Amino acid sequence: MASHNESIIREPLITGKDITYAKVTEDVLRPVENTPTKAWWIGFSVASLFAMLWVFAVSWTFWYGVGSWGLNKTVGWAWDITGFVWWVGIGHAGTLISAILLMFRQNWRNSINRSAEAMTIFAVICAATYIVAHMGRPWMAVYSLPLPNQYGSLWVNFNSPLIWDVFAISTYFSVSLVFWYTGLLPDLATIRDRATGIRRRIYSICSFGWTGSVKTWQRFETVSLILAGISTPLVLSVHSVVSMDFATSLEPGWHTTIFPPYFVAGAIFSGFAMVQTLLLVTRKVLGLENYITMFHIESMNKIILLTGSIVGVAYLTEFFIAYYSGGEYEQYTFLNRFTGPYWWAGCMMYGCNVLMTQMMWFKKVRTNIPIAWILSIVVNIGMWFERFVIIVISLHRDFIPSSWAMFYPTWVDMSVFIGSIGVFFTLFLLFIRFLPSIAMAEVKLLLKSSSEQAKKKLLDAGHLDASHAEFYKESLTKFDSVELSDYEKV
Repeated sequence: MASHNESIIREPLITGKDITYAKVTEDVLRPVENTPTKAWWIGFSVASLFAMLWVFAVSWTFWYGVGSWGLNKTVGWAWDITGFVWWVGIGHAGTLISAILLMFRQNWRNSINRSAEAMTIFAVICAATYIVAHMGRPWMAVYSLPLPNQYGSLWVNFNSPLIWDVFAISTYFSVSLVFWYTGLLPDLATIRDRATGIRRRIYSICSFGWTGSVKTWQRFETVSLILAGISTPLVLSVHSVVSMDFATSLEPGWHTTIFPPYFVAGAIFSGFAMVQTLLLVTRKVLGLENYITMFHIESMNKIILLTGSIVGVAYLTEFFIAYYSGGEYEQYTFLNRFTGPYWWAGCMMYGCNVLMTQMMWFKKVRTNIPIAWILSIVVNIGMWFERFVIIVISLHRDFIPSSWAMFYPTWVDMSVFIGSIGVFFTLFLLFIRFLPSIAMAEVKLLLKSSSEQAKKKLLDAGHLDASHAEFYKESLTKFDSVELSDYEKV
């Protein structure tokens, strides 16, 4: 007992009985080593169709130019930047779960960090495609980087927040990719040792000669902590820099100092919602209820509630500052969100992000899987409308009424966005098909301390008083993989 460093009455992070190291390996690698299921093929086929729509819509844009979108002289940014900011925001949860929770030694991250990190990579890829697509001349994209070129002394404008975007997002993508792949190495070696033929050779190359020696693990943990330390400030900096695209302008509704923290909170908010959307389906389809438990789901819902409340406070602060500033243009911009022609978008934004999220104050809502899944989708719908409201509603009625205009998306706008969702899900489905969706090596670390069977041994040994034992048993009623009959004689 003296060496036990975890609360005995804390809810287990791994449920089920007879969970061994071998069973963890079998459960996690089942989708990788077996033939794809019917559900996977259906999902992959649908996602691929939407991805093909994206290819067609982006090709159309390249051929005919951004004039095929619904942009006009007044609204020069619309669905393109809305989609870009939305995807960058979704990519924030992966780095937060991987880096910050690792730094704070939160072991509940171990079951969800792999999928969240993969989601980050795929979301940033989708965001980057928007940048290239809306440049107008995508073949010139390379000149957004400060590289020597044949035009002599032609360099990027280092004072432009758009260039800061390039630096921040490329750095974020690079570090996130290295962090994700570093964590994969032990599991790739496990697949390598179980595979045969060409699969063994491929996974052998990908595992970089991992041996599992003590020295290898020491270096692995050191590198993971270093990358976590590098990634932690990136969580704050990336979306802060994205917000500078707006905050450094003089446009009413954009020119505000609250944008950096407001955008970061919104990014974590939408990112965790997307992780919840994906993992609730993944755990059911792949049979991973023992590893992605109700404790994980409720913990993510608590973070969604916290960040959603911060976003709600930011909304109120925006309205107060607009009123307190006395600036008539600023005041009209915020009034226009509720009384203008896009009032419905403003209502969707505040309703989905603030009102619906407050339902998670109730434990029955946080621990109800269907409701939690629906709310996670509602949050991401609301966060898309938030970016639409900030960008389009702030632009469509400018300082001079004669320049006011409405934005109407074309089929190309909508197809690029819907298609990007198809690209995202196609990449994610390929990920869970060829790579383990749960970090096996990290989950195995929890078996002897944080699993249900480890807790049950403590109960059997009488290390809990009656009140603690009863509290622990009551907490287990939330888990769909626990058989309470096992505890009746304890």
